Amino acid sequence: MDTLGPRTAQRRPNARLWLAYAGGCALAWCLFVLAGSEFDRGLDPFWLAVYQATTMLWAPMLLGIAVWPLARRLHASDAGSAATTMAHALAACAFAALWQAGEFAVNTALFGADHAGAVLLAGLLWRSVWGVVVYATIATAFTAVLQSRAARSAAVAAAQAESALAKAELSAISGKLNPHFLFNTLNSLIALTRKDPAAAEAALLKFASMLRYVLDTKRGAEDRVMLADEIDFLRDYLALEALRLGPRLRVDWDLEERVMADELPPLTLQPLVENSILHAVAPRRGGGRVTITARRNALNHGLDLAVADDGPGCAPEALEPRPGQRRGVGLAALRKRFALDYDGQARMRIHTAPGDGFRVDLFIPQA
Repeated sequence: MDTLGPRTAQRRPNARLWLAYAGGCALAWCLFVLAGSEFDRGLDPFWLAVYQATTMLWAPMLLGIAVWPLARRLHASDAGSAATTMAHALAACAFAALWQAGEFAVNTALFGADHAGAVLLAGLLWRSVWGVVVYATIATAFTAVLQSRAARSAAVAAAQAESALAKAELSAISGKLNPHFLFNTLNSLIALTRKDPAAAEAALLKFASMLRYVLDTKRGAEDRVMLADEIDFLRDYLALEALRLGPRLRVDWDLEERVMADELPPLTLQPLVENSILHAVAPRRGGGRVTITARRNALNHGLDLAVADDGPGCAPEALEPRPGQRRGVGLAALRKRFALDYDGQARMRIHTAPGDGFRVDLFIPQA
């Protein structure tokens, strides 16, 4: 975590900016020296070029620093393009005038006022033009930097807003799963209380354990639980359903011990098992079989999960949500949950066909 504070974070881009500015000034000075040097005539022309480059360029290099706050203020203002252009034009004229004033002051100190005045008059026009050109170059570069920063800040703000929206939506999706589960569980308890009070008491203990798990996993959308805890919760849920369905509910477990410490979002498997019981076990007189699988992915070492049943299945197009249709309760929410979570790396696939059962495969990446 960055503990340097916002002011330090703001100084870092400016440090790079002024380093680049110093590099540009050094490059301009070197090019000026090279242009004025005649190496075939010895070192005297070289030192003369060094002197001319230094005395002529020190003023615009220092004045260029003052262009930054002006460019930043104009970029942040709400002034129109015409007003901004006029402000830059006036600043360019002032830049050229101050450049010549600085050079005049140096020449006066070194050679006297007469010489300085003669040099000023001799180069007044072309140095004025160069002053405007140099100002325009520096102001354009600074404005480009400001626009780049603004675009980057806008992109970061948009990404943060999208992330916040995704987290809020994920929390809403997680919140929709739990009440649905609790409602069905309470219905099962009511039915069991009328048939077998002793079994209902045992079921209430299971339900208390399950409720504790549900409440513990309501902290946030990004919570993770160990697969072992999710499996223990699922066993309690299935034990409760077995008290209601009896031998009609058959469960096969295919769990690798090495993945029991893997992490996943809470209440990932229960909605899938509930769907299998709702559509493949409860409606059929002979019941049905539910298979729960957890294995290590051989390619990327993530967690592979699967919930399958031997029920009637359905046509893939029947999975599309329709008004009043109850098939696939929780599937749409889980699909969206995995699309939002794990930065899109988690996957969910459904395999089904009429008479061929129903299977949901999940892949959850592990850190």
